[in-house]
Amino acid sequence: MNSTYSLSTGNIGMLISMPHNGQQIPQHIAETMTVNAQNVADTDWYIDRLYDFAKAMGIYVITPKYSRYVIDLNRNPKGEVLYKGADNTELCPTTAFDSTSLYLDGKQPTAAEVANRVEQYWQPYHQALANTLKQLKQQYGKVVLLDAHSILSHVPRFFSGKLPDFNFGTAEGATCDNLLVEKIAKLELSPYTSVFNGRFKGGYITRAYGSPEQNIHAIQLELSQATYMDEPSDCYNEEKALQVKEKLQAFVQCLADFAKQ
Repeated sequence: MNSTYSLSTGNIGMLISMPHNGQQIPQHIAETMTVNAQNVADTDWYIDRLYDFAKAMGIYVITPKYSRYVIDLNRNPKGEVLYKGADNTELCPTTAFDSTSLYLDGKQPTAAEVANRVEQYWQPYHQALANTLKQLKQQYGKVVLLDAHSILSHVPRFFSGKLPDFNFGTAEGATCDNLLVEKIAKLELSPYTSVFNGRFKGGYITRAYGSPEQNIHAIQLELSQATYMDEPSDCYNEEKALQVKEKLQAFVQCLADFAKQ
């Protein structure tokens, strides 16, 4: 176990990764940031709370302790752009989703600092992720990886209008078996809206680890925060959350069933 992440074990061949759930910022980094940045507004709020049923289902869960503002665990460590032709945040973001600066003037991370953060925060999480998938593959022969995310329903910087509620990403079908996609598509998610490979097609984690030919099936879910929060605040809405969790559980059960087949 590493001080930068938490990993809970299970008893089936499924792992949920929550790379943007962390909220901590080390003091030496926080001192270089704006006051607004220290509020970590772009966190995937309460994802661990939404999926709190997963451990009882025997699913492995990995979560980071540090904010995506420190380093984005769902980006290529070489800094390669995730969505070509679109507005992208960096491996070590310098601006928030609303385009405001995260750093005080002249305090943006240097190349050396970025490399240090890759070593200190990015590598441990991904080593644990890779090791766990390898272990599960050896033990069960088949693995399902869910990369769990959430985002405000309106973020003009990244998409126009209102985002659908459930945004499934499989890199246009490259990261998991189409049979699993068909099973998910048959789920009754009403009254929520859903889309496959829309604005969010799966980030670095989904694309890097999904390998259906090796029986490792990865899918990303970007859930609209309007389904469980009082937007635009960071307040959890218990009534909303209970309703959407019913659909989330059905989705996760679908993945777990596929993993056990």
